[in-house]
Amino acid sequence: MKKKMRVKSRRELVGLLSERYAGGSQLTKCQILDEFVAVTGYHRKHAIRVLNLSAAAEAHVSRARPRRYGSAVAETFLILWEASDRVCGKRLKALVPPLLAALEKHGHLSLDSVVREQVLLASAATIDRLLATARKTGAPSRRRAGATNTLRRSVPVRTFADWKDPTPGYVEADLVSHSGPNASGSFAQTLTLTDVASGWTECVALVVRDGALVAEALTKLRKVMPFRLHGFDTDNGSEFMNDIVIAYCRDNAIEQTRSRPYRKNDQAWVEQKNGSVVRRLVGYRRLEGLAAVGVLGRLYEAARLFVNFFQPSFKLASKTRVGERVTKRYKPPATPCARLLESEQISDEVKAKLRAVAATLDPLRLLAEIRAMQQHLADLALGESPRAAVEADPELQTFLKSLRTAWTMGEVRPTHATAPSPPRDWRTRVDPFELAWPLVRKWLEAEPDRNAKELFGSLQDEQQGIFPNSQLRTLQRRVELWRKEEVSRLLFGASKAPDSDHDLRPLSGNIRS
Repeated sequence: MKKKMRVKSRRELVGLLSERYAGGSQLTKCQILDEFVAVTGYHRKHAIRVLNLSAAAEAHVSRARPRRYGSAVAETFLILWEASDRVCGKRLKALVPPLLAALEKHGHLSLDSVVREQVLLASAATIDRLLATARKTGAPSRRRAGATNTLRRSVPVRTFADWKDPTPGYVEADLVSHSGPNASGSFAQTLTLTDVASGWTECVALVVRDGALVAEALTKLRKVMPFRLHGFDTDNGSEFMNDIVIAYCRDNAIEQTRSRPYRKNDQAWVEQKNGSVVRRLVGYRRLEGLAAVGVLGRLYEAARLFVNFFQPSFKLASKTRVGERVTKRYKPPATPCARLLESEQISDEVKAKLRAVAATLDPLRLLAEIRAMQQHLADLALGESPRAAVEADPELQTFLKSLRTAWTMGEVRPTHATAPSPPRDWRTRVDPFELAWPLVRKWLEAEPDRNAKELFGSLQDEQQGIFPNSQLRTLQRRVELWRKEEVSRLLFGASKAPDSDHDLRPLSGNIRS
C-alpha cells in the first residue's frame, strides 16, 4: 500500500515548488506537475490549482487565535470553582450569576466591569478550558438481615419507571454507613433524603442503624424542608421495613414505597447523592461514637445550605432508545432552590422564605465551615481524643486567598486524605523455589545464557512431581531479578553486591508465586 505524505510535508512542498512553477516554462511546469502529482497523489487539475494559488496555500498555515479571556478571568473562575466545591463547567455556568453576586455582596470579590461581563458571558466549554490545568493537578460487603416478608409485602413496590413527574415532596431515602473497612461493631450512619422533583437533599447523622431513629429524623426533617413530605421511598433494609417507620408513615399520611431487592437503579436519585454529597464530603473512614455524630451533624447543617443553594445539578429531560443506542437529553443545570422557585406547587410564602435565606448566605463561609468539620472528622477517624468543636473563622481572607492556589495541592478534603502505603517487604505465599534456588543458581552461573524455561525443564527432570507447569512464571521472575542483581554487581563492583546469605531475601520478598 502506498504511503501517504503528511499534510505538513505537502504544504512545505507547495511552498518550495509554487514559485518555480509560476516562473517556469511550459516544459518546466509539466515536469514539476508530473513529479508533484506522483508525490502527493493529488488529481492533476487540483495540483494545478494548488501550485497556482500559493497565497491560498500560505493561508492554510494555522495561526494562533488571539486570547479573548485574560488571566483575570481565569483567576476569577478558579475562585468560583473552588467556592462551588469544584463542580463541572456546565454546572458552574449555571451557578456563576448567583455565586458571583453572593461573593461580591459579602466583599470577597470586586471585579472590573469588563472582567465581570466576560465571566458572565463565558460558555461552559470555555470554563472547562480555563480550568483544565487546575483539574489535572489535582470493603467487603456484608448482607444484612432483612425485614420479615409480612412487613415487606405491606409496602408497595415502586420502580424507577414509576416516577413520572412528581410534585415536590416525594423523596427517596437511603442509609449510608461509616464503618470504614470493618463492618463489625457500632458505627455512625447517615440518613439521606433526596426530593425527586427538585433534587433538594437533606442529610441526618444517626449514631446507630435503628428504625426509631429514622422516625425521629423524619420528624425533624419535616419541620425544616421547604415542602410537605408526601412520599417516602426506601430500599428493603430493616431500618425502613419495620413497625415503627411503617406506622409513622401511615399516621402522618405519608405514602411509603420500596424498591425492588438488588435493583439500585430504582433509587437512582438518592444513590447519586450518596456519592456526590455524603461520600464526597465525609469519605470512607470509620466514624463511631457521639463525638463523631455531633461533628457530622454540624457538617450537614452547613452542607444542606451549600448543596441546595450553590450546587447545580442536571435533571433528565428525555431518553430515547433506537436499537441498542440510548440518547439522553438533560435540562439546563439548576440548583434545588432554583427548581423549587420555578415550581407551581410551592406557595409564594415558601418561595419568599427561600429568597430571603438565599440573600443572606455566604458560600465561602459555608465552605470554610465544611472544611473545618471535615478536618475534625479526619482527626476523630485517626483515633485522636475528642476536642471542642472548631469555631468558624470570622476572617476569611486567608481562606479566600487560598482559593487561587488550592488546586495545586490536588484533593484538599481532609476526610479524603490518605497516607501513602509503605512498600511491602513480605511474601503472601510460600516461595516454591526456596530449596531449589541454590541448584538453579549454580546452573545459571555455569551457563548465564540459559533461559528460565530451559532451567524449569531441567528442574522438573531433576526433581520430578514437585514443580507443576503453573510455576514457570514464578521462576521467570526469579531469574530476571537474578540477572538484574548480576548487572548491578558488575556495574558497581563486588563491594556493593549482596553477600550469599542475604541475597535470597530481596528476591523472595518481591516475587509472587
